[in-house]
Amino acid sequence: MRFSHSYLLLGAVLGLAACDSNSTKQPETAAATTTTASTDSTKYLTQPLVRDIYTADPSAHVFNGKIYVYPSHDIETGMPENDNGDHFAMRDYHILSMDSVGGKVTDHGVALDVKDIPWAKRQLWAPDAAFKNGTYYLYFPVKDKQDIFRIGVATSTSPTGPFKAEPQPIKGSYSIDPAVFTDTDGKAYMYFGGIWGGQLQRWRTAQYDSTVAPSQPAQEVAIGPRVAAMSADMKEFAGPVKEIQILGKDGKPLLAGDNEKRFFEGIWMHKYNGKYYLSYSTGDTHLLVYATGDSPTGPFTYQGVIMEPVQGWTTHHSIIEKDGKWYIFYHDTQLSNKTWLRNVKVTELKRNADGSIQTIKPMKG
Repeated sequence: MRFSHSYLLLGAVLGLAACDSNSTKQPETAAATTTTASTDSTKYLTQPLVRDIYTADPSAHVFNGKIYVYPSHDIETGMPENDNGDHFAMRDYHILSMDSVGGKVTDHGVALDVKDIPWAKRQLWAPDAAFKNGTYYLYFPVKDKQDIFRIGVATSTSPTGPFKAEPQPIKGSYSIDPAVFTDTDGKAYMYFGGIWGGQLQRWRTAQYDSTVAPSQPAQEVAIGPRVAAMSADMKEFAGPVKEIQILGKDGKPLLAGDNEKRFFEGIWMHKYNGKYYLSYSTGDTHLLVYATGDSPTGPFTYQGVIMEPVQGWTTHHSIIEKDGKWYIFYHDTQLSNKTWLRNVKVTELKRNADGSIQTIKPMKG
């Protein structure tokens, strides 16, 4: 999950498009939160998966041949915007499912509420999910009673929940945006982290330091995302948390000033033809980019842009394969024109013969 500046990147006054939908209901509090809107849905590459709630940060998975999407559930709080993202005060998660891309989307209702997480205080940000040995795992970042982001885990016998949270966060976890990847050898890894409001910069050492400035000097090596191997029961880290190294094509580490390439938040991992693809958001430059490597823990070499900026400040994605095609799930602000009230979308992800990813333009024209 994310935070934003008080502007929309594209400055477009677009949302509440009149277009095809799996629901005719209007989003929660839409009448109170939309601005003057265009009905020209043709300006967008794709249309929202659901319209009766606001959804963002979609983590998509294929379980038992069906697609399940684990998004954030955006709500209107009336809180002023700031760079710490306090106005992103989401309280629960809804899970979406569909048999195939383009098919009917089902909202399965509340799967987990912040009030049911014993150690949590506020802000249920971008989650992810995994499956192993008959159990579904929902991983989530939320601020603890001291207002420090930790990562928790909840379990269910169903991919749609309800999920029951463990009584404590994962030991050694911190920051935001957990993404769990299970390799072809059965080993699982959690990737996580986000700078600025995601607090990753405050973990320069093993201790949390609230005095650290959100931005680094441009010539410093950019802060990297984190990775940890998962335990056999998928509820703990099996080893130490490590920082991932992301290199430029010159073989040198990306610098903090390389803000069109360096990691900001929203990490995802997938594997294609034996290569590991680490993709992420660049944050204040609003790109989805990717780097590749020969190991799930890196190092990774920056390769290029997956998706150009969406309407809105934040950008967050996931990538899956279904029925022989690859898809990217993402979000924008088509329905609301508010950067904190987003809607989930999906489009096909295409590659070149060498495995490189073709850049997607989410806005037409």
